[in-house]
Amino acid sequence: MRPTCKMSCNRRDRQLARMVFALLGVLFFLSAAQPAVAQSFTVTELSPFLGNKFNYWAYAINNRGDVVGTGFNQHHHGLPIGQAFLFEKGVITEIGTFPGGNGVTQASAINERGQVVGGAVLANNVRFHAFLYEKGVTVDLGTLPGTLGGSFATGINDAGKIVGMSDTASGVNHAFLYADGAMTDLGTLPGGDRSSAYAINNGGQVVGESSTTGGVVHAFLFDKGAMVDLGTLPGGSRSSAAAINGRGQVVGNANTAGGAVHAFLFDRGVMADLGTLPGGDYSVATGINNNGQIVGYSNTTSGGTSYHAFYFANGVMTDLGAALPSPFSEALGINERGLVVGGLDALTFPDGIRAAIWSQ
Repeated sequence: MRPTCKMSCNRRDRQLARMVFALLGVLFFLSAAQPAVAQSFTVTELSPFLGNKFNYWAYAINNRGDVVGTGFNQHHHGLPIGQAFLFEKGVITEIGTFPGGNGVTQASAINERGQVVGGAVLANNVRFHAFLYEKGVTVDLGTLPGTLGGSFATGINDAGKIVGMSDTASGVNHAFLYADGAMTDLGTLPGGDRSSAYAINNGGQVVGESSTTGGVVHAFLFDKGAMVDLGTLPGGSRSSAAAINGRGQVVGNANTAGGAVHAFLFDRGVMADLGTLPGGDYSVATGINNNGQIVGYSNTTSGGTSYHAFYFANGVMTDLGAALPSPFSEALGINERGLVVGGLDALTFPDGIRAAIWSQ
C-alpha cells in the first residue's frame, strides 16, 4: 500500500488496509475465554459502524488511549472508499476532508497531543493529499514543489513534525518532512530515485525505504540531515523500515538469504532476524515502543497468506491469534502501556475485518 510514483496508492492501500483501526463508544467484548497464549493477552473486537463500510482497521494508539483508524468498503478509480476517524475519551469523531477533497479520508498516525495525520482523496478522485487533523480542522499539507501529483502523511511526533511521501517534479515519490509550515524533500539513498518515510520519533529521526543503485529497496534512517542505509539481513537483497522508538531501535521487514521475508530489529548497527511464528516463513514487524516491545504479523504455514498477529519481547514471539477462532489477525501498533491495535476476521459480526485491541 505504498504509493506509486503517481500516488495512485494501490500498494499503499493494501498496506494501509492493514494499518488503520475502528472503535465504537460501546465496546463489543469477546468472550472471557479469548486470551492469547503465553503473555495472557485479552483481545476485544470493536467497530464504529461508519456507514456501509465492510472492513475496519486500527493503525495507531497513543499513550492516552486515543486511536485513529479507517473503515473501508470498495474501491473507486483504484482508490479505497474510506472514512478516517478519531476515538478520544470514549467518543468517535469522523475525520472530514479539507476544501477540495471528495470526502474519502484515511488516518495513519496520532501523537500525544491528539494531532492526526493521513491522506484525503482530492475531488478529482485520483490522488491523495497529506493532511493534518487538529481540533476538528483538517488541513491540506500539499506536496513537494513542482508537482501536481499527490502526497500522503504516515507519521507524526509529539513536536508536530510530520513525515510521509510526495510526488516530485520528476514524477516519482520522495520521502518528506513537514515542519513549521514547510515540506522538505529528504531525498534518496545513493543511486536511488524514489523513497518513502513511514515513521518519526521525538528525536526527529525518520525511517522508511528508498531505492538504491539498480532499483533495489533498502531501509533507511534519516538523522541529522543525512540518510543512512540500514542494509539487509545477511545474504538478503531488500529491506524496509516501518517504525522507530525513542531509543533509535528500528523495526521492519527484509529478505533473508533464501528469499523469505522476515521481521527485523535494527539496534546499535546490527539488523537481527526476528524469525516467524512456528510453521511460518513470512513475518513483518509494524511497531515498537520504548520498552523494545515489537508487534507485527506472521503466517503460520509455509507459503500461507492467512496471518496471525504477534507480540515480540525478551526474545520470544507470541502468537496473538492462536486462541482466536478467527483465522486471520494482524497487529499494527503498540503504545508505551503495551496496548496493541490491529485487525482480525470478524467474530461477533457476520463478515469482514474488524478492529481489535489486545491488552495484558
